[in-house]
Amino acid sequence: MVHIITKLELGGAQQNTLYTLGHLDQNLFRPFLITNNGGILVPEALALKGVRTSLIPELIREVNPLTDIMSLFKIKGILKDIKRGDSSPMIVHTHSSKAGIVGRWAARWARADIIIHTIHGFGFHDYQPSPVRNFLIFLEKLTARITDKFIAVSRANIKTGVDLGIFLPQKAVLIRSGIEIEEFTGVMVKKQKKKGELGVEPALPLVTMIGPLKPQKAPLDYVEVAHLVLQEKEASFVLVGNGVLKKRVQRKVEGLGLGKRFRLLGWRRDISEILAATDIFVLTSLWEGLPRVLPQAMAMGIPVVATSVDGTPEAVVPGVNGFLVEPKDLRGAAEKVIYLLDHPDEARRLGERGREMVDEFDIHKMVREQEGLYQKLLKEKEMEVT
Repeated sequence: MVHIITKLELGGAQQNTLYTLGHLDQNLFRPFLITNNGGILVPEALALKGVRTSLIPELIREVNPLTDIMSLFKIKGILKDIKRGDSSPMIVHTHSSKAGIVGRWAARWARADIIIHTIHGFGFHDYQPSPVRNFLIFLEKLTARITDKFIAVSRANIKTGVDLGIFLPQKAVLIRSGIEIEEFTGVMVKKQKKKGELGVEPALPLVTMIGPLKPQKAPLDYVEVAHLVLQEKEASFVLVGNGVLKKRVQRKVEGLGLGKRFRLLGWRRDISEILAATDIFVLTSLWEGLPRVLPQAMAMGIPVVATSVDGTPEAVVPGVNGFLVEPKDLRGAAEKVIYLLDHPDEARRLGERGREMVDEFDIHKMVREQEGLYQKLLKEKEMEVT
């Protein structure tokens, strides 16, 4: 059972992949991981008990024909070595766009028995130049021909794949990106003390966004939303994450004069504690799969203001557990945040309703459903794990 993912940054796809590898039934599956040698989660991967991890520096997110070809042949060699040393059927399960393309072709040429790809959101989107987007769709269509099954974290991603002719409906299955619900429902934090630790005013309501600082998440839009809110209301804003847009975010915060009302926290390990101190959660993404940070906020009873993209409306229901706005509708997002700040009882009601809706995103359920899919595909091919 080989999982392949591009880079182990602190993201939902990466964390869920490691959780799956660490919780597979090792009486049935022998887990392997192939990934880049960078990323904050590499030490966690190397510490997984019973999991053999191979690190490939050439497996990078950016398109580079030379390193892409090198990574393909390296992955193929690792898979062939695994196959020679293990008589069990080989299942290769890829994640993320680059590893999804390179890894599936390497698996094909290494004669893997079953090839699965999880769509955590597609690599193409409406904000790309048409030639780039069309080329990426072509690659997905071509690689789908050698893929036995697709897992999608949202119904929206399945619809996109079917509508674009990448795969037929029966070739995809919905398995939600899971969270450890008990980690979030059981956390006990003194809100004012935690706010003080984060460097924000303890007495003010806290608005939070969590995500990598890259174009997909539109962190600059979040800064602008904060600016619009702060023109009318007293509140604090934090942004948890890091990435290529960090310097631009810092310059925008300084240029708008947000001062101590906006804190850029970088990557953090205390996400559940930060959410426990949060009053409103915001997500300004331009495209998504279904971000697991939304059920994390829901589990903590926090109302959400998010952009209505891809799978997000499958977690956030307007007027039930939060509000949705169109991407780039910064004024609309700010107005929803202001409304929640002005109506704390309504904010608490929305948050509590979100807490009641989170069971669908149980990470233990996610692992069981993946194991069930593996066994179903083996049975269909009349194979057995030995």
